[in-house]
Amino acid sequence: MELKDLEKILKSVLSRERYIHSLGVKKVSRELAIHYGEEEGKGEIAGLLHDYGKKHSPEELLKIAGEMKIKISQIEKESPDLLHGPLGALLVKKDLGIDDKDILEAIRYHTTGKASLGKLAALVFLADYIEENRSYPGVEEIRELAFQDLEKALLRALDQTIRYVLDRGMLLHPDSVNFRNHILLERKKILNKGS
Repeated sequence: MELKDLEKILKSVLSRERYIHSLGVKKVSRELAIHYGEEEGKGEIAGLLHDYGKKHSPEELLKIAGEMKIKISQIEKESPDLLHGPLGALLVKKDLGIDDKDILEAIRYHTTGKASLGKLAALVFLADYIEENRSYPGVEEIRELAFQDLEKALLRALDQTIRYVLDRGMLLHPDSVNFRNHILLERKKILNKGS
């Protein structure tokens, strides 16, 4: 399926704001993929489709997870919007016939991340955070870092996300903590090798 066909499908199932956001993530995912030596086409597709699961409400996502017999955590039950990534990946495969493991991983984990996240998925995670329609304190700095030091940009984005969740007394998904810790441990290994 061509990118234009995917854009038409997405435009028909998402709100206008979500569709515009998805186009922004597609653009930044492509730019980051080129910059970091990943396939730009995969970056575009993963970025475009990252919120495909948002065609369903959080309540519908819970229902679909039950129908598909997908095991969900207590955190996902309490914050069902977190399911739009994992279920979105399954629905992209089922509805659109996309079965590329890198693209599906990027869609699945674009909200929480996870330890040992593949590079394309990490790029989409970051693109979702910094696309041009995002506006919050510190976003410009992370946009700059994104093309200078990927891990540092990811850490800054994760720190802000975790702080936001904690400040509001919300449940924090362990995948986000594991993703952050994994990046820190990998950076430490690299620094220790150099000394």
